[in-house]
Amino acid sequence: MAAGLWRLHDWNFSTAELANWIEHAIQLGITTFDHADLYGGFRCEALFGQWLKANPGQREHIQLVSKCGIKPADASRGWQVKHYDSSRAHILASVDASLQNLGTDYLDLLLIHRPDPLMNPDEVADTFASLRQSGKVRHFGVSNFSPSQFALLSSRTVLLTNQVEASLLHTAPLFDGRFDQCLQAGIRPMVWSPLAGGRLLQTDARTQLHATLLRIASELGVSPATLALAWLLRHPARPIPISGSRRLASLDEAAAACRLQLDRQHWFALLEAAHGQPVA
Repeated sequence: MAAGLWRLHDWNFSTAELANWIEHAIQLGITTFDHADLYGGFRCEALFGQWLKANPGQREHIQLVSKCGIKPADASRGWQVKHYDSSRAHILASVDASLQNLGTDYLDLLLIHRPDPLMNPDEVADTFASLRQSGKVRHFGVSNFSPSQFALLSSRTVLLTNQVEASLLHTAPLFDGRFDQCLQAGIRPMVWSPLAGGRLLQTDARTQLHATLLRIASELGVSPATLALAWLLRHPARPIPISGSRRLASLDEAAAACRLQLDRQHWFALLEAAHGQPVA
């Protein structure tokens, strides 16, 4: 399980609240923290960095993930249109900014945030090699890549993961080859929005799915959130869901999912409810 910082700026944590949230995650064994350069209008990494700079001894106990490659429309930065940039210059500049903001001298994992139609895989591979040699980044991966896009870049450089959207409301990666590719390569996918941004737990979620989730969760004595996360964890690709809530209880539910082993019938009952029909 990983902890997501996408909304950190919106949480309006005090210094003490942020420290409590991070340290609670660590105590639960959730030690991977998922960032991106542009989260919170390019402000989230610096907020997390305030805690890390005050607690440098914790660096060796956590894993920092960041992403780069998305440039939102921002006239102040000279970006007139939202676009992707996987050039060497941008990747290097983004990594340097992330390191400074986070208060660390290395990232454990760097991801290309979105597939760039203008990506030169040889240039990206060479840039990754330079970052690895300099010690600034230890491992590399991608996010939101299709199987063919992943295969192209992985033919040039070693990739550790593909971070994709997946949940009971978005099961596509289980069937479109992305989880299969991770199994084939012996790597673990990371999963964003594993609870569909909270929609999965709302009463207006698909009626049959919501009812099935509540029923099985009650049978097993866990929360619906824990069950939904355990459903993802049951896949043999061993996905790593990212929990992105400010609530400490959400971290507790995420940690509990790691201890819950679903049997096949419960797993397929949830799949059937998600798809609205039995498997063929």
